[in-house]
Amino acid sequence: MLELNAGTNAADETLITEGSDRDFMTQVIEASKEVPVIVDFWAPWCGPCKTLGPALEAEVRAARGKVRMVKINVDENQAIAGQLRVQSIPTVYAFHQGQPVDGFQGAQPPAALKEFVAKLAALSSGDDGLDAALDEADSMLEQGAAADAAQVFAAVLAEEPENARAFGGLARAHIAAGNLDQAEALIANVPAAIATAPEVEAARAKLALARQAENAGPVDELRAQVQADPANHQARFDLAQALYATDQAEAAIDELLELFRRDREWNDGAAKAQLFTIFDALQPNDPLAAKGRRKLSSLIFA
Repeated sequence: MLELNAGTNAADETLITEGSDRDFMTQVIEASKEVPVIVDFWAPWCGPCKTLGPALEAEVRAARGKVRMVKINVDENQAIAGQLRVQSIPTVYAFHQGQPVDGFQGAQPPAALKEFVAKLAALSSGDDGLDAALDEADSMLEQGAAADAAQVFAAVLAEEPENARAFGGLARAHIAAGNLDQAEALIANVPAAIATAPEVEAARAKLALARQAENAGPVDELRAQVQADPANHQARFDLAQALYATDQAEAAIDELLELFRRDREWNDGAAKAQLFTIFDALQPNDPLAAKGRRKLSSLIFA
């Protein structure tokens, strides 16, 4: 029995099915005119098939109905395997609009399977296919799989070079992986049409903070300096940078708000500027950004 995925739009029974010589035209060729269809040629005696099949099925389910999969046992369906020149297994083909568009032979690493399915999901009609791939990439990035996320973002950009969300996501993935020079080069060459898009501005802000983090001092030492002299604005500013560099964004925001409360004009308004950089780097729906902006506004208009 297939596992259920609550996020899947199509019924599970139609996402992954068993195919044959008799129904190949219906299950693959005709069905691929609605959404891309992956065909997995396998056999019960094939060891690599037992690993590849379930892994590929998991990625198909994660695509939430933007891709379907048909499994064909080559022992029982030699006609279609011969027609497509399947000489070794596992062999995987992808069909879209009735035509083969991609494929591979042999076992593949998880990252390659994610990229393979993401590219196909992006082929689905309308923006929903791109959105599904980008949602998956965002989830990967949140879970710490920066390299996998980068591959999916890059795959979407290959289909739509001026997709701001994919561009910003790819830059964020490079930053998360510590490839700051690569992220900087990418942002420097952003297409003019999306240069000021919020997603690109967010990546630009995140890069600026990552550069600062390279020179951030020890949190404990800076905190001790602030506790010893609360009026030491530079130490408090440096502490905020160090806190953000160690994934303590909320604490960094609090220190900057306190600095702004004490002296909003210090160092040409550095506290306010740094706060806006952090807010821009956070996701638009991040509660920290909303909360921080409210607190800053209350201080400004107090």
